[in-house]
Amino acid sequence: MAEAAVIAERAHPLSGRVFAGTGVALTPAPAAFRSSLRCPPGSVAAVSAALGVDLPTTPKASATKDSRSALWLGPDEWLVIDEKQDPAGALKSVPAPHALVDISHRNTAILVSGPAAADCINAGCPQDLTDAAFPVGAASRTVFGKAEIVLWRVKPAVYRIEVWRSFSDYVFSYLAEAARDPA
Repeated sequence: MAEAAVIAERAHPLSGRVFAGTGVALTPAPAAFRSSLRCPPGSVAAVSAALGVDLPTTPKASATKDSRSALWLGPDEWLVIDEKQDPAGALKSVPAPHALVDISHRNTAILVSGPAAADCINAGCPQDLTDAAFPVGAASRTVFGKAEIVLWRVKPAVYRIEVWRSFSDYVFSYLAEAARDPA
């Protein structure tokens, strides 16, 4: 007798975790496709056209169109996030040199919002989060405590922290503790 195939469903590592403190809220970000994109400068235009979003070419920049965002991580490296569809299909027929690797299984994200969001993040992150140094749309690979993160300011008082799933509980707990003790 043939046995039915069992399909494992990945549990969100922060499922059910939320925190609301004075001036800050922490919530797991919605599920998303995440891809690490590498391409040389000569391929940026073709890859941008296929993705439907212009790849930013300056440090700390991001670009968003519809549900797809591209965050600049280095001269030839971007993090592509899409909450609706896998960007791999868009790049299948692009003849320009590029590499796109699905990292959806590796990463998750935490949204940090509220008027005290920057102070909460700065409890564990050395990034200058002033409006002048880190305006809306800024994105940067940095650290939070002992974890490598990608920090993205999506709105004036909303930050998205992309983190490896294995570090997500640590980062969430650190943020919650920082929000409890703002001093």
